Amino acid sequence: MVKRSRSRRAAEGAWGLVLLARVLGLGVLAALILASGAWASWRTAQHVMLTKGREHGTVTLAACGDSTCTGPFAPSGSATARSKVTISLPIRHQVGDKVPAVIKPGTDTAVRAGFGGLLFAWVPLGGSLLLAAVVVGGGLRMPRSAWTLAAAGAALLGGAFLTL
Repeated sequence: MVKRSRSRRAAEGAWGLVLLARVLGLGVLAALILASGAWASWRTAQHVMLTKGREHGTVTLAACGDSTCTGPFAPSGSATARSKVTISLPIRHQVGDKVPAVIKPGTDTAVRAGFGGLLFAWVPLGGSLLLAAVVVGGGLRMPRSAWTLAAAGAALLGGAFLTL
């Protein structure tokens, strides 16, 4: 048995508290990053995922700007036709394209529907998964968990890109 002085044992105990504070702080930071990404995604994804009672149809793109397009909404079912709705779309779409959409309740804003719209809505979560992977891998020194987070984020972003 190795005998240590009282001051050395106290220093080792303090170092343990510093390591515990680092792990707890970075764990909270990673959780906060993931929660904010999920929250940002849910604001759009809820309209695509929980479709009961929502207005479904297609938007014919009449004018497109940098990241949004406008056009008339043609309903399917008992939805109300609208002469002009706004939809956020990537640049791949062109004027004249018909895009399946869901109208946000109480607004004239549409959200892309279908599997592509679902993946596009969860893009902020994909980015937060990649950012949390850096915190988990570098700060917490948990490489396997970091690679798992990074792979999930990359798969989500890649899937959203391929379904644009």
